Order: sequence, then C-alpha cells, then structure tokens
Amino acid sequence: MAVIQTIRNKYGKIAGGIIAVALVGFIVSDAASGSMANFFSNRDPNVMEVNGKKIDPKEYTSRVHEYEMIYNMYNQGRTIDEETRANMSEQLVQMLVYEAAVEDECDKLGIVVTDAEKNDLIYGANADQMIRQFQLQPGTPLFSNPETNAFDPTRVRGFEKELADNGSKIDPDGKIRELWASVKNYVQRSARVRKFTVLFTNSAYVPKFEMKRSMAEQNATASIQYLRVPYTSVTDNEVKVSDEEIKAYMNEHAALYTNDEATRNIDYVSFEIVPATADSNRILNALADLREDFLTTKDNKSFVNSRSDEFNSYTETFYNKRTFTSRYADTIMKLPVGDIYGPYYENGSYNLIKVTDRQVLPDSARIRHILVMTQSQGNEVRSEEAATQRMDSAIAFLNSGVPFDSVAQRFSDDQGSIEKGGEYTFTLRDRPGISKEFGDFAFEGKVGESKKVKVSNDNYSGFHYIEILEHNGIAPSIQIAIVAKNLVPSDSTVNALYGKANEFAGKNTTADKFNAAAKELHYDVRIGDNVKVADFSINGLGPAREIVRWMYEHNLGDISDVFQLSDKRYVVAKLSAINAKGLKALTAANKPMLEQKVKEQKKAKLISDKYAGKSLEAIAAETQQEVMQSDSVTLAGKYIPNLGYEPAVIGYTFDKSFQPNTVSPGIIGQGGVYFITVLNRVNNPLPPDGGMMDQIVAQQRRQRENQMKNVIDQSLQQSITKKANVEYFPSNF
Repeated sequence: MAVIQTIRNKYGKIAGGIIAVALVGFIVSDAASGSMANFFSNRDPNVMEVNGKKIDPKEYTSRVHEYEMIYNMYNQGRTIDEETRANMSEQLVQMLVYEAAVEDECDKLGIVVTDAEKNDLIYGANADQMIRQFQLQPGTPLFSNPETNAFDPTRVRGFEKELADNGSKIDPDGKIRELWASVKNYVQRSARVRKFTVLFTNSAYVPKFEMKRSMAEQNATASIQYLRVPYTSVTDNEVKVSDEEIKAYMNEHAALYTNDEATRNIDYVSFEIVPATADSNRILNALADLREDFLTTKDNKSFVNSRSDEFNSYTETFYNKRTFTSRYADTIMKLPVGDIYGPYYENGSYNLIKVTDRQVLPDSARIRHILVMTQSQGNEVRSEEAATQRMDSAIAFLNSGVPFDSVAQRFSDDQGSIEKGGEYTFTLRDRPGISKEFGDFAFEGKVGESKKVKVSNDNYSGFHYIEILEHNGIAPSIQIAIVAKNLVPSDSTVNALYGKANEFAGKNTTADKFNAAAKELHYDVRIGDNVKVADFSINGLGPAREIVRWMYEHNLGDISDVFQLSDKRYVVAKLSAINAKGLKALTAANKPMLEQKVKEQKKAKLISDKYAGKSLEAIAAETQQEVMQSDSVTLAGKYIPNLGYEPAVIGYTFDKSFQPNTVSPGIIGQGGVYFITVLNRVNNPLPPDGGMMDQIVAQQRRQRENQMKNVIDQSLQQSITKKANVEYFPSNF
C-alpha cells in the first residue's frame, strides 16, 4: 500500500497527463477513420455529385433502404443475397445519376408535376401501377375488389384511415406504414422522370413509305453459292503486327474501344475457402459415433432433428424407385427395415440413412372429398355436433344417388376443390404435407373405397368424407430417416487459408514481387477489368464493393491486404491498370485480342488478293473447302441458314451492282473470308394500297412503333447519364 501511495503522490499528474494524451489520440484516430473523418481531411462528404447537385450519404442510405423494402414487397419470402444487393445498389446509383440529370433537363423544358397529378397517382382511378399492385400478402393486391379483381381507388383512402385509426394494433412495429410511405415517395418522385421519358417514347413514328420499304425487304429473297476461306489458312508468321498498327485500328474503331467513364483493372489471386481432408475426417468420425445409437433408437424423428444439420429434416415421406433420386437408391431400396447405409457423400453433405418402413404404395392418388370444418386458424366454425350432423346429411345425399359434385358444392368448406367436384391428386411426396388421417386412407386404402375421417391440425379441424378414385404407379416404397452433416470448412481450415493469403500479401508488397511469387507458387492470376468507380461487383468475383473502393483509393502497382468475399474466398489484388475516360490505352490485357483483330484484317487482304478473279470451284480446290448453297437468304434477315450471322454477305447478295453468276471479291466475315455467287434474286411485289394492304401496313407499323418505344425507353437513361457531369466519392458509398 505504501508503494502505491508513493506513486500516487509523486507521479499522479504525469500519469494523468499520459492517459489524457492517449485518450485524445485514440479519439482523433477513431474520428479520422470513422464517421467524423471529414472533419480531419479535405475529403468530400458526399456520395456523388451530378451536374453540381450533391447527393449525401443520408439520402443514399435512405434510398437503399427504400429499394430493399419495395423489393421485399414484391418478393416476399425471398432473401436478399449479396449478389441481389449488389445489383440493386448498382441500379440505385445509376438511377440517382439519371434522376439528377433529368431534373436539369426538366427545369430547362418546364416539365413539372403538379400536386393534383401527384395526388392522382396515389388516389385516382388511373393510379400508378405500383399503387395498384401494392400488397402485404404475396400475389394479393391490397386495393383490388375481391369480387371483380379490379383496382378500387376508394380502398386506398380506407387503408390509410385504418392505419391512422388502428396503426398501433395492426402495425405495432410500424413496418407497414414505413413501406407505404416508401412506395408513395417512390411513385411521386418518379413522376417527373416518367413525364420526361414519355416525351421521347411518344415521339416514335414510322411513316408509311418506310413501312412499305421494310415489308419489301422482307419479301426480297435470294439463292447463293458460297465458300469460306478461314483465317487460319494464313499462318501468323506470314503477318506481322506493330503497336502503331494496333493503335491505328483502335482509332478507326473508336466507338468500340472508348471508355465512357474511367475504369480500373486488377490482377488477383484467389484463395478458395473449401473444406480440407481433416474436415471430411471429422464429419465421418462424428457419424461413425452416431451409427450405433441410430440403429437402436425408437424415436427416429427426435434423433434426426436433434443431430442433423438440416433443420427439421425428418419427414415421413415414402420414396419409390422413381422418386428416390439418390445415386445410391438401388442399394438403399434393398435394405431391410431398421438397417442403415452410409456414411456417404452427396449434395454437399455426408449422410447416414436408415430405412424406417417399407410398403407397396401408389406414386399418386386421385381422390374426391367433402370437408366440414369445426375450427379454422384456431377460431370455431361450428360445433362438433353440428359438423357431424352436416357430414351425415352429405353422406345421406350421396347414398341416395345425388352426384358427388353437387353434394360437394352444397356441403364442403373446401373452396379450393368445389369447382372440381371435390377432386384432388396427391403424389407420394405430397403425403407428409397432408393431415395424417387423410393421407393414410388416400394412399393405403383401396380404389373405390370411401371413409369418413376426423382431422385436427394447426390450420383447421373437422371431418373429411373421402372417396378413392384412382391409384397410379403402385410400387415398393420405403420411408427413410437421414442424419446429414454438411461438409463445410472448419475454423482451423479457414484460419490456415487466411494465414496463407495473409503471408502472400505480406511478403509480396510490390507488383514485381506479386508477379514473381504467383508464378513460383503456381497460383492462377486472374483479371478483373473495366471496373467502374460505382460498380459493386467484379466479373469473376461477384459482389466485391470493398475491392472496388480499394481500387479507387490506391495507385498503380499497389498490392492490397487480404479481402474476404462472403464465405467463399480470400483475395489479394494488384492494381494493374488505370484507364482514363476516352480511347482505351493499349495494355497487356487487351493487346492479344486487338493484335488478333489486326492480323485478321491483314489475312483477309492476303486471302482476297490471292483468290481474286477465280471461280468458286477453283478456290475450293486450292483451299480444300466445300462450295455450299443457301436458297433462302432474306434481305431483311439477320442470319443466313447454315451460315449464321453474316450481315456483310447479306449486303453483297442484294447489292444491285453485283451481277448474278459472277464471283464476289473477298467478303470479310466471322472467322474467315467469304466468296459468293448469286444464283437468283426474287423481289415479290407488295399488294396494291387499299383494303387488306392498308390493314397489314397499319398493324406492322404499330408493332414497329412499339419496338421503337421500347428501344427509346431502354437507351434514354444511358444517353442522358453519359452526357451528365458525374463525380463519385467511393469512400462514402
């Protein structure tokens, strides 16, 4: 105690000062790398800036949440996986840019959406489709009249009033109100963009003369003979290509090799997270320990559900040879009841399988029934005495000769089968989902038999009168119980793999070291190219937003730390290229493809010059190629039968300056140079104007204009955003 007191007296202020400095340093360090980072740097705090309009992280996050809520509404029960979320995020970024750009254009054009128009989008008879399809239950639009299935706008106001009056009861967590507000905001916010879009799509127009020209092209056909001399007939040694020639080719085809926005490339090494041999042995040993207890247990259901990795995996399903799809089915089907097969590996898990019962059963059963309920979803429908009297009355009618469908129509509570006379067809796989009493009789009774059974389950309780109409596919069937252990990598396997990736990243911190080590260790170095700053995925890697952000925060040749992509892989990346907006640079990644293109051009000229003026038969003899014939080449077509997509060949075929029965010059095509001879051309005349011709023209014009509208609708966003001045701040996404 005396020593402690001495320290307090002599060094208390010094220690306090040190602690204070440490705390300040900790706070500053945390703030500089966290939410207060913008106070300690010159970094822009926004997500992006479009034509001078800034979009901050709060708005971006709000819109992400809105997108997810709306997605969930239309895809209830489907989880948003990483890939879906990445796609949604990319679409959202594109939409934010488009909306901001359109707002500028609308301001210039004076396009506005009035309060009355916004109101009508929600509450009017012609409300937006998202309002008309709003649903809280899958496939059931909330505002549809149940009798007509038509949208009823009065139900929208009624829904809002119900939320206002009884929101705490019907929506205690507020999620319904939040969803409804999100949908309304989305619809009203999108209205101005839709007005702008319609301005363009409604401009689609095809004049009559253009329509008739197009129809004439559809009627123009030709018959040709042709042969193809492949580029491979000229060896690569015969053509030399320089970098200057490649760059000249890129300039000539600038539209194909121009970046609309800056992109970056990475080379990366992927360490796949997969189970090791030790993981397989661990699972096999665990199943071996369970085998004896599995053999002797009398409660197969509890045993399986408590030990299998598949949640509630035990079912009472019977399988026959047709429905049991395991590769080991033949062996398992022969096992005696109570015996076990395995462990064996199948579909990602090791399994122990036990045969628990064996019967001869139909593969499907067709029955008809009458249901009289006593309870539905826990609520009483009628007393058991009243239900018994109602069922007895129904059976009496049947015994007196009244048709079954008429009795079902009058007495049955099963609305789903009334229109079919009470009929259902159940397969053997369906049986576990049917109440036990019902399923036992439907599959184990005899065709022609009928029986009244009492049923009680979570959905309803009551009486069934069942008649078996037909059994199909009667065969030996087995009931099985399976203990499944998923083959997944253990923590030790994952840690060892991370250590391997981390060692590679730590030792190879320069581009040269990265390349040399990958080559020495025989690692497969892959390429992620043309990655944009607003991308959330990388080809070959899938969702990888963290890597994209790293790419745009580092310099050429930098080596990353280890990235973990979900539970699939660890990745170490090298920033291999920074591609500015505009014509792409010639790089090691794109040079082989471009060099091949230039070689093909040179080879095409050599081939064309070599065989110029020769007959098809002579060219065929020299090249060992076969002269082929196509008798249904169409001017309006995109493909030639037996030839494929060769637009240049189609163009030459119908070129009026190219005379029939002569040989064309070499035509550069896909994979080779074509030489053709036109045997004949047929231009079937169109019927005269008036009557049926006018109707045909009008119909095809409508189809063409609808196609044009779709093209405009799909391309407008790309065109507008391409012209927008956009700056992204990837660290804030």
